Amino acid sequence: MQDERTQQRGVLRRECEEFLYHAAELLDDRRLSEWHDLLTEDITYRVPIRTTRERSQSTEFSDSSYHMKEDWDTLRVRTERMSNDFAWSEDPPSRTRRQVSNVRITDVTDDEIKLKNNLVIIRSRKTETDPDILSMERHDTLRRDEDGYTSDWAEEPGLKLARRTVLLDHTVLPTDSLSIIL
Repeated sequence: MQDERTQQRGVLRRECEEFLYHAAELLDDRRLSEWHDLLTEDITYRVPIRTTRERSQSTEFSDSSYHMKEDWDTLRVRTERMSNDFAWSEDPPSRTRRQVSNVRITDVTDDEIKLKNNLVIIRSRKTETDPDILSMERHDTLRRDEDGYTSDWAEEPGLKLARRTVLLDHTVLPTDSLSIIL
């Protein structure tokens, strides 16, 4: 029985990894509308500001200030704007490479999977020779959805992103603008 549960958990982790890799590829390839199709309509997407605090403080992240605080509609506006001529901070568009790693499933219910994963984004702009490097931990909730992304081998309904909290490792961002999606 333990062997079967371990195998099922491995299959589930692989499915989650493939979802994250696919989403990263869509963003790197600037296929923003397709990326937006991977979101549930009730998505919450947060990037709280990291602060430097004493060890006795309970968290290093603000619970009231955000680099990004988005929902389905605002992410739609963001992706549409980045796809047209009105995204001045992304003209010419950044070249990005997302490295997803260390995927850990933290909880599973009937239709949702909570997980943590690490992300490093290497971002090159214009003719600059030194790229921006952003590192972070993401806390994601993936939800089963008939219209979600499905691996070729998966037997379950597909996955969509229902919640994401991005915990940047930086207190001061090493980039001119945070106009890309994390």
